[in-house]
Amino acid sequence: MTEKVIIAGFGGQGVMLSGMLLAQAGLLRKREVTWLPSYGPEMRGGTANCHVTVSSRPIASPVILAPDCAIVMNLPSFDKYERQVVPGGLFLVNSSLVTKRSGRKDFRVVPVPVNELAQELGNAKTANMVMLGAYAGVSGALDRELFIKALEVIGGKKDHLLIDANVRAFDCGMEYVTGGYCGEIGA
Repeated sequence: MTEKVIIAGFGGQGVMLSGMLLAQAGLLRKREVTWLPSYGPEMRGGTANCHVTVSSRPIASPVILAPDCAIVMNLPSFDKYERQVVPGGLFLVNSSLVTKRSGRKDFRVVPVPVNELAQELGNAKTANMVMLGAYAGVSGALDRELFIKALEVIGGKKDHLLIDANVRAFDCGMEYVTGGYCGEIGA
C-alpha cells in the first residue's frame, strides 16, 4: 500500500512540521518514507509545501505529481493542487481561509475550519495539528498513538505542555470530521 500526500500553505502555518510528523509516523510503522520540502521565496508568509509518501514498497521518487490526498491551508494551494488529486482521492481544505468550492465531483472534499478550531482551543498555532487530526479521522492513514510517538520523536519528550496542546488539537480535528465534535463551530 502506498499513500501519497501533498501538504501546502503559507510559510509559518506548520506545513513542514505536519509533513515531518506523517513521515515519522510512517517510519515508526516500519514503512518506506520520503519527505520532500519546498519553500517559496520567503519562509514566513511565502508559499510552502511538502510531498510525503509512505509505502510498504520501495519509493522511486519523492516528487508527487498525482497525490492521493492534498491538504491545503490557503487559497493559492487550493488553486494549485485541486486539479492534481487523483480521482477517488481526498482534498482537505482549511475553510477558515478558503471559501472557494471545488468544481470536481470525482474526489472527496472535506472543509475544516482549522483556524477557528485552534483558536477555540486557545492556541492559533495548532491549526496544522487540527488539520492533521482531520486527515487522520477521514483517511484512517494515521492513528493517534503513532501521531503522539512521532510528535515525541520530532519535538522531544521534554516539553509536555507543547505535546499536550498538539495532541488536543489533533484530537479536535479528528473529532470534528468524525462527528464527535461538540464545540460551537459547525454545531
